[in-house]
Amino acid sequence: MVSIGSLWLPILVSAVLVFFVSWIIHMFLPFHKNDFRKAPGEDALLDAFRKAEVPPGDYMVPHAGSMDAMRDPAFIATMERGPIVVMSVAKGAKPSMGGSLGLWFVYSLVVSVIAAYLTGHAVPEGAPYRSVMRFAGCAAFLGYSLALMQNSIWYKRAWRITALYMVDGLVYGLLTGGAFGWLWPR
Repeated sequence: MVSIGSLWLPILVSAVLVFFVSWIIHMFLPFHKNDFRKAPGEDALLDAFRKAEVPPGDYMVPHAGSMDAMRDPAFIATMERGPIVVMSVAKGAKPSMGGSLGLWFVYSLVVSVIAAYLTGHAVPEGAPYRSVMRFAGCAAFLGYSLALMQNSIWYKRAWRITALYMVDGLVYGLLTGGAFGWLWPR
């Protein structure tokens, strides 16, 4: 077993690599330019939300409120008529990425720590690069990607978008695995 404390360098290096590569992917490559579209009548929609005083939170419209209400013919008709909206509402603020970028780096550290923990228990000290890379990369891919499918399954997020983010997660997993393979204790 390799202690998690002895893996501080690959944990840090992999998180930094993922942070900067994700920045490159999202800022300079075209893959995510159309992840979100502008809604028709955006100004009217925003005015309606303000007038309704919709507080920050996650919403589904229409919303039945209970399993029994989901069987109500009126609710079923409303669902069939559409549209169905799944949305997150945030309070107004100046555009700023600082907090989100900080949380993204912390998340990358968490994924790397979990990859270190699992790999440290499964792969011995001195193991070859490929063995370490394969295990740590798989663990990181799971951390970055697998749960994304829930949003398409339950909340109707476009499968194309989910697939793109899972490809990002594969890249992040490969970077993490590579950093661990390179810096694995010998």
